[in-house]
Amino acid sequence: MEVTGSAGAPEPGEIRNLKPCLLRRNHSREQHGVAASCLEELRSKACDILAIDKSLTPITLVLAEDGTIVDDDDYFLCLPSNTKFVALANNEKWAYNNSDGGTAWISQESFDVDETDSGTELKWKNVARQLKEDLSSIILLSEEDLQVLIDVPCSDLARELCQSCATIQGLQNTLQQVLDQREEARQSKQLLELYLQALEKEGSILSKQEESRAAFSEEVDAVDTGISGEISEITLTSQILTALKEKPAPELSLSSQDLELVTKEDPKALAVALNWDIKKTENVQQACNQELALRLQQIQSLHSLRNISARKNSLPGELQNPKRARQDLT
Repeated sequence: MEVTGSAGAPEPGEIRNLKPCLLRRNHSREQHGVAASCLEELRSKACDILAIDKSLTPITLVLAEDGTIVDDDDYFLCLPSNTKFVALANNEKWAYNNSDGGTAWISQESFDVDETDSGTELKWKNVARQLKEDLSSIILLSEEDLQVLIDVPCSDLARELCQSCATIQGLQNTLQQVLDQREEARQSKQLLELYLQALEKEGSILSKQEESRAAFSEEVDAVDTGISGEISEITLTSQILTALKEKPAPELSLSSQDLELVTKEDPKALAVALNWDIKKTENVQQACNQELALRLQQIQSLHSLRNISARKNSLPGELQNPKRARQDLT
């Protein structure tokens, strides 16, 4: 809306575009509707309306949806009307609860106290929302996430996804099947590895393998002396590193996002972190890359089938019932 006024000391006769916004404090559910033409005016009104002590200035404005700091007037003007802002005084830190789609008001401290919103419950709810948006994301989930949804009481998951208990029971059965398939793939891979090892012991492959290993160990020693002082950190979390070290066929345990991180990691840095040789590290990265490609291909196939089904359902009535169309013409 366009109004004329004296707020923000405009020039005489100047027309100001006021943007309606919603303001609240960091740990409060109470929201206030305000209109401001610029960020400075919004900060000033935040101090007055939210009763923020002047000693706690400067005020930082962030988006309630994701905590993005808004400090550019041009960006502010591009935001839609009734955007929700959180006013942070001085050194306050923004707290986010993604369970209410950007209107989060519960502080992090309340998560630690409230038993009903424990970390486990928040985890399965976050994973459940991924399925609610796109059921094909089952393929991208880690084994841990799959197990979390399987263990959730059917009634709770049905309430979260707004489905019947019978539908959710079928979903959990599907999740269990995906988990079982990954375990079967892991066991098959282990059996194949044992079979190949037996062949190496029985044939002449063993002697050739020993020679190559001896030469390779010298190369590894030389590489280690050169990279030990250069590579100190990697971007992978301890959870991913633990899965790589301890899980047989770890590519089946990780989520697609984790697989992508592993494939992008520098092999030398990863070898140092895992205390592996370069060859073993590269083999694991290759397996992760193949598993990621397979999952993405499955996702694309599902989306293609979904699009074909949607086009069939949207055919004109004449094409779906040609006999009735001919009768109408007569």
